[in-house]
Amino acid sequence: MADVNRGNRPLSPHLQVYRPQLNSMTSILNRITGIALLGGAVLVVWWLMAAATSEPYFAVVDGLLTSFVGDVILTLSVLALWYHTLAGVRHLVWDMGYGLDPDDSDKMGWGMLIGAPALTFLTIIAII
Repeated sequence: MADVNRGNRPLSPHLQVYRPQLNSMTSILNRITGIALLGGAVLVVWWLMAAATSEPYFAVVDGLLTSFVGDVILTLSVLALWYHTLAGVRHLVWDMGYGLDPDDSDKMGWGMLIGAPALTFLTIIAII
């Protein structure tokens, strides 16, 4: 084993050589949104626990979550929720054996990237 000719073997692609594909980027974004949803869930639980604790504490937490920063964080949480939901639907379609060829897969990827902001906008309009 020690005398294997390692000079003729190709190197694995590196970040400088590898061209990111839509499927890989949507997969990475799906993982990121899953982690972000955990943070949004913690904020909602914090808000509910503050409501159960005391009125002054709830006023502080509610003031934070209804401030501009809180609105941005909660809007991004809704965006992450829609994106993660659409990614889950795409995986269900794949699990049924449909949409596995590259063209259909790219169409579904673009559908996720366009659909999540559109559904977030509709959600915000419905709430307001």
